[in-house]
Amino acid sequence: MSKGKYVVTVNRQFGSMGRPIARKMAEQLGIEFYDRDLIEKAAQELDLPVSVIEESEESAQKVAKSPFYRMMYPLGSGTTDTQDKIFKAQKNIIRFLAEKETCIIVGRCSDFILADFPNLLNIYIYAPYQDRLRHCIEDLKLDEDDARRMMKVVDEARDQYQMNYAGYMPNDIRFKDIMINSSLLGVDGTAEYLTEAVRKKFGLS
Repeated sequence: MSKGKYVVTVNRQFGSMGRPIARKMAEQLGIEFYDRDLIEKAAQELDLPVSVIEESEESAQKVAKSPFYRMMYPLGSGTTDTQDKIFKAQKNIIRFLAEKETCIIVGRCSDFILADFPNLLNIYIYAPYQDRLRHCIEDLKLDEDDARRMMKVVDEARDQYQMNYAGYMPNDIRFKDIMINSSLLGVDGTAEYLTEAVRKKFGLS
């Protein structure tokens, strides 16, 4: 990573609005934003080996009805060997993107993958249960039963994914620089607060 570049990673609880907060931060900072979809898109454009990701998810989607299925199975529903291959491919992609440019990367064990980067800020976004439930119902248009189920299943999947490949939970304070309750300031306020923190951390004007 060349001098002046930095990377922000964002882990979040399901329903905490972490993804839209991260996107707003990227817009305010004028930097690139990568979540799972964009990481995969970038890999395709770069002709990097992620065909196994597509194959795994296509087979998974055949038995899925929920549009949030991929969140429930961060590496698809294949074998451990397949999942390890997917993780390795995504690891290479994340490192490539981070070395190429200043950016914000959401999830995907990016805090662990980029732990050796000199200019790195790791953020964890959470929110009280009832606030997350409300966001799921109002913003994600889930009914209450589905919202409660998805909150439980997606968070468990993310925890398992992180523990399996990083060896620690997404909210482990040892590996986080900032942990923030998004309900305190809301989506816009949280994004502004974190953007200012990034500017101060990296000495941006």
